[in-house]
Amino acid sequence: MALLNSLLPSFVREPAAAVAEAINTVRPLYEVQEQDDAFKLTVKLPGVTKENLTVTDENGTLTVRGERAWKQPSEWSPVYRESHASVFSLSLFHDNVVDADKAQAELKDGILTLTLPKSEARKPRKIAIA
Repeated sequence: MALLNSLLPSFVREPAAAVAEAINTVRPLYEVQEQDDAFKLTVKLPGVTKENLTVTDENGTLTVRGERAWKQPSEWSPVYRESHASVFSLSLFHDNVVDADKAQAELKDGILTLTLPKSEARKPRKIAIA
């Protein structure tokens, strides 16, 4: 795991606490894209409402948590089912490369999109040559 972490950009490393927590929760599918001035994180959360969702940033760790509710209709008696209620959590260590105060989040059609601007200290700069 240490070798894998050394090969991944710091934004996508998962802290050890998140791995331990994942044993008791579902980890949603996600993608991270790096843009010039921000990171874009998309998390697949079908059936989740914003009332059942929290996004926090603490000590360089971005965490998405929530619950997917499932209410089976009383007249329905499935033979087989893969839909169920679940608790989910995703924690990503970003080493403070993002400015969480300027982050934006949108939940639409079961996709959570987070736009996380890069912190000014981490943005690439061009150095003038004298």
